[in-house]
Amino acid sequence: MSKWLPRAGIAFLLLTGTAVLGGYAYLQHPKFGAMPKGARLQAIERSPHYVDGAFQNLIDTPMRTQDTSFASNVMSMLLDRNPNLKPSTTLPSMRVDLKALPSDEDVVVWLGHSSYFVQLGGKRLLIDPVFSTNAGPFPGSNVAFSGTSPYTAEDMPSIDVLLVTHDHWDHLDYPSARALLPKVEQVVAGLGVGAFFDRWGYPADRIHEADWNDVLELVPGLRIHVLPARHYSGRMLTRNKTLWVAFALEASQRRLFFSGDSGYGPHFREIGERFGGFDLVALDMGQYDKRWAHIHMFPEQAAQAADDLRAKAVLPAHIGRFSIAAHDWDEPFKQLEKASRGKPYRLHIPRIGEAVPLAGQTQRLDAWWERVQRREH
Repeated sequence: MSKWLPRAGIAFLLLTGTAVLGGYAYLQHPKFGAMPKGARLQAIERSPHYVDGAFQNLIDTPMRTQDTSFASNVMSMLLDRNPNLKPSTTLPSMRVDLKALPSDEDVVVWLGHSSYFVQLGGKRLLIDPVFSTNAGPFPGSNVAFSGTSPYTAEDMPSIDVLLVTHDHWDHLDYPSARALLPKVEQVVAGLGVGAFFDRWGYPADRIHEADWNDVLELVPGLRIHVLPARHYSGRMLTRNKTLWVAFALEASQRRLFFSGDSGYGPHFREIGERFGGFDLVALDMGQYDKRWAHIHMFPEQAAQAADDLRAKAVLPAHIGRFSIAAHDWDEPFKQLEKASRGKPYRLHIPRIGEAVPLAGQTQRLDAWWERVQRREH
């Protein structure tokens, strides 16, 4: 026994050391991005929204709104037994030939979750493109619903501007960004996020970082407004070292707004008053939970935000492709439709991949999720 114990201790230390070294090596993978440094860090430190070594929301935004720990929240999500977290059948989707769209047609194509293809004023944009079927740091950690991945990077035409709202896995996807590199002319993201694209091989002159309320005019006829959101950032263990943002796109004929991930707050009304309304807004309205009620909107709050923004039309965001919270996969669709009754805006909940033309819009709500639900039962 006395000889066995030292050997067991040595074996344990070897196994522990191997695990630690293996974990460290895995974290060096390019998908984990890079921390801002040099000129990028200096720009961050000059931002009025960067205080005591971290970006701050415009109003107090605690991550947790109930007396639970981060670890217990994670375990709850991993072990939640809600049988309706994901659809049990393939979801309907469409596949438009984006390369063949007439250049003078203004259109938004929802690619699922918070990803969009936008053609506006003859310019082509991608917002938070995630073509991977897993949006997490480890294989199988956040798998897309069946049927919700009709597009790949190869299906995209040349892209004038790639917009990224923040550095979370379900918005900033390494394989997608790498595959899009030959197609993308310019990248716009919040302060610090450019370090990811720099590590991933994008030329420095294509990468543009911005603070809240900055305005960029990178291509003729299009103004990109980088606007506040109420959220947080961080790829793994770090928090709030890069900035999370929303975007307003302003062309000669139309204005669009994309909230990124955001809890409800007074910034929506302020943005609505500043711009005088939007032709279409895409709003975070899924993956909500009372335990983190300030960093994602409930559908009823999204309906109020649409009013605050003076929206003429509304698209969903942060739903339909991944399950991150404990609610039913289709609950946000149902609640948003209910909350939008009698509202002045038009509600569009297209199938993933379906084009929503911005000219001559009419109210057209095909409740496709109800047919899915009937098939499930």
